[in-house]
Amino acid sequence: MPNRPRIGITLGDPAGIGPEVVAKALKSGRLNRRFDYVIIGNPRTKRRADAVDWVVEGAKRCLAGDLVALATAPITKELLHRAGYPFTGQTELLADLSRTKRFAMMLAGGPLRVALVTTHAPLRDVAKLITGRKIVEVIELSDQVCHRFGIRRPRIAVAGLNPHAGEGGLLGNEERRIIGPAVKRAARRGITVSGPYSADTLFYRAAHGEFDAIVAMYHDQGLAPFKLIAFDNGVNLTLGLPFIRMSPDHGTAPDIAGKGIARPDGMIAAINMAAQLATTK
Repeated sequence: MPNRPRIGITLGDPAGIGPEVVAKALKSGRLNRRFDYVIIGNPRTKRRADAVDWVVEGAKRCLAGDLVALATAPITKELLHRAGYPFTGQTELLADLSRTKRFAMMLAGGPLRVALVTTHAPLRDVAKLITGRKIVEVIELSDQVCHRFGIRRPRIAVAGLNPHAGEGGLLGNEERRIIGPAVKRAARRGITVSGPYSADTLFYRAAHGEFDAIVAMYHDQGLAPFKLIAFDNGVNLTLGLPFIRMSPDHGTAPDIAGKGIARPDGMIAAINMAAQLATTK
């Protein structure tokens, strides 16, 4: 079938499981057949940092209109720095390449969609990185992508930073000073959003259908419960980019690279979710 839309797939770190899971995904028969898939990368390269160049190429081809979406196999932060990019992950690299100022990381899989206010930051720095402006931004981006997923009136829940969401100020005041006011600002903009909620019960409530998406304050607050539920088929979305970007929510797993035992479920889910959103523009 000529002129089918094309989704780019980068191979990731050649010393990791990226090339293997991409190959297995393409052979699985489980990918959306309305798209063509373009491999970006060479698994036989001797230079691991080439993996970053493949991501850059994929982004540029999306921006040029050659590709309708990009699915990226995992790379390490070490490779980003080795290639000369001072970023903590592919999310930040892609935002820089596309000159995107408003962006966020979201994980989607099973019953959960979890967006992060801060990403790869040391825990000691999280409290000072949380701002009302960033929280509102992530709420808005989460609401927008939920609409893209076909949810008519998304219900967004916002987690607190401190235990028990601060316990009325006894265990921290970020909820009163920053998070609560940000939730109210987003609600005044017409978004169905509530919180801040204690994170120790919030994910249970969302997993049982009470909310469509969660806005978490920091990396492990969001990813630890998410990966408990959707470790094998979780997908990392970059919200706010001018193109669709997905990645499996797992690392390079060098300990099992080359053994032929890596599961492609996350890569398949990432490619298919990219295809889903590419049909709902």
